[in-house]
Amino acid sequence: MTIQTVTTTMSSREFNQDTARAKRAAQKGPVFITTRGKPAYVLMSIDEYREVKGRSMTLAEALAQPGDGPDFEFDPPRLGDEIFKPVDLDFD
Repeated sequence: MTIQTVTTTMSSREFNQDTARAKRAAQKGPVFITTRGKPAYVLMSIDEYREVKGRSMTLAEALAQPGDGPDFEFDPPRLGDEIFKPVDLDFD
């Protein structure tokens, strides 16, 4: 059985006016709270937080974040030339 997660987005004003609705929504999935139209906070259940804390974010999850793009820097390490060695084809 698969449990479907529902993502909710609400403005800071909506959150301040109806925290009970935000808490109910957080039981079904993350609640993104926006400030001036941009995601600023995430509200989630403690169980979901513990699950997320115990694992790394996948690339798909990072790319699926709401807004104009991810809010983190991505600078993967570069492989140096020292790992490549020329092939020795001399068999003498």
